[in-house]
Amino acid sequence: LFNPTQHRVIVNELKVMTFHVPVDCVPCIKNFSLYHTKEGNKESLVGEMSGKMMNGSGNCPPGRIKLARITEGKFKDIEKASEKLTLRKNELVKEIKVDTGVIHISFYDNGIIDNDSISVFVNNFPVLSMKKLTSKALPLDVKIDLNRTQQEVVMIAENLGTIPPNTALMTIMANGKRYQLFLTATEQKNAMVRFIYEKPPAN
Repeated sequence: LFNPTQHRVIVNELKVMTFHVPVDCVPCIKNFSLYHTKEGNKESLVGEMSGKMMNGSGNCPPGRIKLARITEGKFKDIEKASEKLTLRKNELVKEIKVDTGVIHISFYDNGIIDNDSISVFVNNFPVLSMKKLTSKALPLDVKIDLNRTQQEVVMIAENLGTIPPNTALMTIMANGKRYQLFLTATEQKNAMVRFIYEKPPAN
């Protein structure tokens, strides 16, 4: 909601789809009251935030927030990745059944580090953009939405590195189990993993 007279923006989150926080932390469903400012080519949103914990256990600590306008180049990177998501074939690598609310995922370069770069989408929404694969994990947490029991994670090759094709090691922690998948993406196909929620059996 934007009030042009006051230059005020109100943003209320509805739910959290993905997150990356320590295991002892709980994400917040936030509300923002922000004011828009512009000086020359610089734009920002500055204001207050508050909210409630995702598990319903209480209120989140309030705080201040300042957002700078994203660069045009970053928008173009996301647009290009979105085109690759739709124009290339999304090849299903594996379906994994889960009974947990959060799936912990990490991406690594598979084998020799050769400057492979990837973007990752969850249910067609960009969550990682133009990230280089190395021996250090690219972490991603995916929350199972009970209103959408199938979650699709798609890895896109932003380049083929020095040793084509673009390959990645994907590790997954879910249901107290560890999965390890080897993904391959090219200029013709993306690598997709589908997670299917199944309600845990009653005790």
